[in-house]
Amino acid sequence: MPMQLLTLPPWTTVALIAFAAASACAAILWVLLKTGIAWRLATDVPNDRSLHVAPIPRVGGWGIVPVGIIATLLLAPSLWYAAAATALLAAISQIDDRRGLPARVRFVAHLLAVAGLVLLFPKYGVPWWALAILAFLMLWLVNLYNFMDGSDGMAGGMALFGFAGYAIAALLGDHPLPALAWSSAAICGAALGFLLFNFHPARIFLGDAGSVSLGFLAGALGYWGWRAETWPIWFPALVFSPFIADASVTLLRRLLRGEKFWQPHREHYYQRMVRSGSGHARTALTWYVLMVVGIMLAVYALGHCAAFQWSAVAGWCVVLCIGGVLVDARWRRFQSTLSDN
Repeated sequence: MPMQLLTLPPWTTVALIAFAAASACAAILWVLLKTGIAWRLATDVPNDRSLHVAPIPRVGGWGIVPVGIIATLLLAPSLWYAAAATALLAAISQIDDRRGLPARVRFVAHLLAVAGLVLLFPKYGVPWWALAILAFLMLWLVNLYNFMDGSDGMAGGMALFGFAGYAIAALLGDHPLPALAWSSAAICGAALGFLLFNFHPARIFLGDAGSVSLGFLAGALGYWGWRAETWPIWFPALVFSPFIADASVTLLRRLLRGEKFWQPHREHYYQRMVRSGSGHARTALTWYVLMVVGIMLAVYALGHCAAFQWSAVAGWCVVLCIGGVLVDARWRRFQSTLSDN
């Protein structure tokens, strides 16, 4: 870590890293747009399942990933595996963004990245079957983040607030881990730089290279914090709970109907909100409030006993369920209005 950072207060360091990362990411994406390179790297062409009507470049990962990787290697070298695996996933996902790859190829890459993390850095004293379950959940997080990247400002906002929550908790936890805070702050800042171009009306999409990378980093850094006993196992799940809840419930519904869950669709809760009249900007802002409240609750619960923590988790699950019921009710009214017309 550069010696200058060691002499600064931790919160000042976090703020400076986030600002630098945001500036670097925004600069990269601005150049890609200004030169037209963005359109040649990967372009999202709308189809009948899209929420957009015009082609938009899918190059958000070209700003977020290199900034996050370089910052992690410089400021948190202990997290070298997370950075290396992210680079690999981003490279494979970029190929998928540009020309498409079979689902099995993508899945194998995700599996290798997650399995490598757990096998190389196990938490001693935890049985293998528990680590296997965690690996499966991280694998799901990689994919669900990709599923949730379909509306302006949505996935970028989750990264902004989610990794900000990681950075704060990494400094406040029972076993502070500054390196984890620095890496999280860099990813948070890079997400902010991306949002400058992705908030409605979006000029750039995240793309698989960005969404898969962020999903892996959310799981990898969350696992690292739990492994170092910086936070309990529930903390990463609560931080990213809006995405986890939406994608998981939607997947379950599609599986029960016998549908191919990996195929594109417009049935996520955030998609229903956009389609039923909330629009991209209002939907994103509503989700931002949900994200911030959940993360504040997660950080606050860290300072309390285990019983309070799990009560907070249970209470937040109830809040998310109520939110889902409200969106479903709005969606049914919208469909009823369409059928009447």
